[in-house]
Amino acid sequence: MNDAADRIQDHLIFVYGKEKTEQIWPALAEKMERFREQNPYLQKATVPPEQRLTEADAVLITYGDQVQEPGKPPLQTLGEVLAEQASDLLSSVHLLPFYPYSSDDGFSVIDYKQVNPAFGTWNDVHRIGENFRLMFDAVINHISRESAWFQGFLQGKEPYTDYFIVVDPNTDLSSVVRPRTTPLLTPVQTVHGLKYVWTTFSDDQIDLNYANPQVLLDVIDVLLFYVEQGARLIRLDAIAFLWKEIGTSCLHLPQTHRIIQLFRAILDHVAPDVLLITETNVPHEENISYFGDGTNEAQMVYNFALPPLTLHTFYTGNAQKLSEWARTLRTPSNQTTFFNFMASHDGVGVRPVEQILSAQEITNLVDRTLAHGGFVSYKTNPDGSQSPYELNIVYYDALNDPHSDEPQSLQVDRFMASQAILVGLVGVPGIYVHSLFGSRNWQEGVRLTGRNRTINRQKFQRRDLEQELSTPGLVRHQVFTRYAQLLRTRRRERAFHPSAPMDVLLGDPAFFTFVRTSVDGDSRVLCIHNVTNRPQTFWESVAPWGLRPEEALIDLLTNAPYTTTANADLRLTVPPYGVLWLKSAG
Repeated sequence: MNDAADRIQDHLIFVYGKEKTEQIWPALAEKMERFREQNPYLQKATVPPEQRLTEADAVLITYGDQVQEPGKPPLQTLGEVLAEQASDLLSSVHLLPFYPYSSDDGFSVIDYKQVNPAFGTWNDVHRIGENFRLMFDAVINHISRESAWFQGFLQGKEPYTDYFIVVDPNTDLSSVVRPRTTPLLTPVQTVHGLKYVWTTFSDDQIDLNYANPQVLLDVIDVLLFYVEQGARLIRLDAIAFLWKEIGTSCLHLPQTHRIIQLFRAILDHVAPDVLLITETNVPHEENISYFGDGTNEAQMVYNFALPPLTLHTFYTGNAQKLSEWARTLRTPSNQTTFFNFMASHDGVGVRPVEQILSAQEITNLVDRTLAHGGFVSYKTNPDGSQSPYELNIVYYDALNDPHSDEPQSLQVDRFMASQAILVGLVGVPGIYVHSLFGSRNWQEGVRLTGRNRTINRQKFQRRDLEQELSTPGLVRHQVFTRYAQLLRTRRRERAFHPSAPMDVLLGDPAFFTFVRTSVDGDSRVLCIHNVTNRPQTFWESVAPWGLRPEEALIDLLTNAPYTTTANADLRLTVPPYGVLWLKSAG
């Protein structure tokens, strides 16, 4: 353990100093060794780091109670439906927080180590893990005010008296970056009088005080518990806000990065096949800093710029900005990759494109969202003004006006072109359940809860879902059927390995075009996406990608044949929102 111990202690010293590290290191070392003794099967890597994710990987993002039926725990129902419908399509399931909670649909956790009894039991979670690799949420920036930790704080009980951040309300906090419009400090009555605690997201989500090393030790205990319960991917929710230091932005602080690196070093020592994913809804360059040096921090980061850039692309019928940005997608090593997504349980964040799109282009995204029946959430800026933070809308309706008289087939084509980009892009696709099953805006839910995000969080009744998936004329059936085709095609093709190089063509802006080349260089796929509502002629030289004159090609999605010209050009007509994944037929 010497090398691992040195790395871990180095991180602790950076965060807490040598004296405190000497105090807490024995407890942490004992915790890790006990874990190793109790879980010997987790100690050895089963595959090399660069092969822990492959072209066969696709992750479904879903709530534990997403699919319901009378008389059965929702987690059990979810597991059965996914096993029946998607066992050959998806490798992993990201179960959004399934712990007891008090608000925010799970992200205000009351008890990190319990399954919400309304959802089921740990056995139900384990059964899903028999068919899919599991991703758990580590909601460790904050905890519910109903948690035992915070209730202990209110009552003045040890060890919780220093588990939360207490600030004089007269303190100048204007430099703190805010993701919400709610107050940063929340007054609470304790046995020692009125105190103001730090609440980044809401008055029910109380930020933890990582300046207290005991908080860190307790959180590490939670992470190791998740691994014991079957988590093989751990999503670090809102992790960029973890460390607070008055007088700074309290965002991306060095201590935050070192704590993530500490988590990585511990997991590498006790369970090296477990992967960390950072969720940081911030501008792209800040986001990718969580890769670290490629070996010491997160193995995956959420690719937050992709969803709004794709909307911009289809709204304008112009792929130039998406193409220019996609050309920059590089990771520091073959152990790291992007977690690509178009939709999630939240909304479409606009902060990630602040440095990519103009202010007017972001305003256009906002206007289109509102016109399509969605909502917009705002954040407070340091000067007290507000600006858009997130578009709250189902992705299908973000692309398609629910009030339009467009043919349904065209709307499905538009949506599936966006999802083909997600599935083919360098990285691993994360697919929100409402995208996989072609859902629409749930405005009634917003009226019921008063929360914008509810528009994208409707639950399914199993009988209704299965009936709609099996009815050919319905959007759900069409979307799911075509999604299945995309995912099966991806799984069969080595050029879609997360580490396989991607070359983006900056040609006709009516197309978003890239070439994926397998790691060994033996297989190439030319991916062409028409981002307009009109037929477009694709005419480009394909010689730079190793395709020869008069070479026979086949579309992996339809098996349709194509041939390059005598000059090694490819000329073909692509229908509105058409998608071609072309490979040499030889």
